[in-house]
Amino acid sequence: MSAVFPTVREVLALDPVRHGAPRVVAGDEGLDRPVRWVHVAEVPDIATLLGGGELVLTTGIGLPGDDAGLRAFIGDLADVGVSGLVVELGRRYVSGVPRVMAAAAERRGLPLVELRRATPFVRITEAVHALIVDAQLTELRATEEIHQRFNDLSVEGADAAEVIRQVAELSGCPVVLENLSRQVLGYDPAGESAELLLDGWEQHSRRIRPAGRTAYDPDSGWLVTTVGARGQDWGRLLLRWPASGDVPSVRAVEPTAGSPTRLTILIERAASTLALGRLIRRDAEGLERQIHRTLLTALLDHSRPVDEVGLRAKALGVVLDRRHLVGVMVRHRADDPAGEIGPEAGQARLRDLSEAVGQALREAKLTALTSAVDDNSVGALLALPDPAAEDRALSAFASALRRVRLDAGTGRPAPGVEPARAASGVDVSRPASDASRAAVGADPARTGFGVDPSRAAFGVEAARSGVGVDPFRGAGPGAVIVAAGSGVGTLREARRSLVEARQIAEAARRDRRDLPIFRLPHVGLAGLLHLLRDEPRLQTFVERELGALLEYDARHPRERLLDTLRAYLEQGRNKSAGAAAAHLSRPAFYERLARIARILDVDLDSVEASLSLHVALLALEAVRTP
Repeated sequence: MSAVFPTVREVLALDPVRHGAPRVVAGDEGLDRPVRWVHVAEVPDIATLLGGGELVLTTGIGLPGDDAGLRAFIGDLADVGVSGLVVELGRRYVSGVPRVMAAAAERRGLPLVELRRATPFVRITEAVHALIVDAQLTELRATEEIHQRFNDLSVEGADAAEVIRQVAELSGCPVVLENLSRQVLGYDPAGESAELLLDGWEQHSRRIRPAGRTAYDPDSGWLVTTVGARGQDWGRLLLRWPASGDVPSVRAVEPTAGSPTRLTILIERAASTLALGRLIRRDAEGLERQIHRTLLTALLDHSRPVDEVGLRAKALGVVLDRRHLVGVMVRHRADDPAGEIGPEAGQARLRDLSEAVGQALREAKLTALTSAVDDNSVGALLALPDPAAEDRALSAFASALRRVRLDAGTGRPAPGVEPARAASGVDVSRPASDASRAAVGADPARTGFGVDPSRAAFGVEAARSGVGVDPFRGAGPGAVIVAAGSGVGTLREARRSLVEARQIAEAARRDRRDLPIFRLPHVGLAGLLHLLRDEPRLQTFVERELGALLEYDARHPRERLLDTLRAYLEQGRNKSAGAAAAHLSRPAFYERLARIARILDVDLDSVEASLSLHVALLALEAVRTP
């Protein structure tokens, strides 16, 4: 039954109607028409007083006596759109309705029903109207439940995934949220196949053209509403109805049959919740950026099946299947010291770096998943057509990143940014297009969830905090390290490339060479020790080699014998050079070396002993470096 109006077939099953022994004599195919109201009529020109959807009850005493008049009567009722005609036998027609009436009703598809036993019409109208009112109350309660549920989601700050899940749960239908470029931001297949739902989504979505902000497209079978607020639309929410036209159930207060009205209310309320959530979080990351972070994090910590990551990335416009994948990490050489520029500035610096990486990928025309992966690093998983493109792609990315950051660091607008005025009234640079576009490498004109347009381009926050002039090169606090892992051939191996890139980036922080891309062969011994810094056996080695000296320095902090040993070893065991590096006279330096030899019980003139101590010093620095 419809959630609001019963059908003619259901009215015939009511007890007051069954008491009249009803028999359908014509228009069987129209028995599923909804009955909006019941009207009793005994005059032939009643059609002019009807609005459509009524079930007309009559005894026939006022109907025309000629065949042409009966045909005209049936035609008028069909033209106005009544649900059906019920004729009680006994007063005008005794054995049955005239054949010409039945033939006319059959021809027009109008249900024509005989009541072969006298029945008070008032009982029929009372039963049907009570049914309609009760259904309307049920609809009202269900609608109120929808509003209440989405109000709760808005207050709780639910993310888009939860809103979409609620829509699918309430409707029992597949639901898709897309941006204006027809890229999937989220979906819930409602128990159906996600692969079939999302296969070729962009092309399929472009064929869905509803008329209006919220409308049903009968050709595709999708109910669509636009998502946006304040005149800034950013996506569409789509709900698929069965192609048969049977409206699925909407589980609101209790399982009941759904209605077009209720599903329309459901999808519009969900769209409002999504729009409101975006307005509330307009200073936070865009949803596409969040999805990229979710997928990269899922690869790193195995929180989602690899197949699901690939499917969601493809729906977002980043194809990872049958691609050569390379993990890349970009980070500042120096961490953001807590308490110096504050957590907000630290987050701004990370956002700026993330924006710079995204812009560099777009300039290099590379397709990738990219987002911040921790408090200091921005990760990217490059999807290349074949292994031969790896070196060329990495070089193009590194060059583009340097250009973007140099432009931002010197105050010149980078490509694709335009002047904007910050809240303070000082002109800064901001992205001219939506900086949170997630499908890197896609059409630059595509837009999705934006970021706060007052955000400065990369380098502004750094410049305010005294970062050096060139934010890319050198070892200053603004310097950036770009590290790449080994290329892999499947998505299941992507985690290894990402983890390797992260470890290389951390190890390269001690390397003062000016390399555009750090790879595994570049990290050297210090890098290897940094990768192994959490290994208990390495820590045991450090304690065994240097433990006695560390304890001595702890008791005599002014002597700093560990620094003396480091100067000696870093100068290739040249005592004169070591004394100069330590800013000590040669006698004082020699005396300290003798003391170190006694404390550690080693011969510092021994190449093997000095090598062991030097490795232990490098390992100690790696262990102490976060």
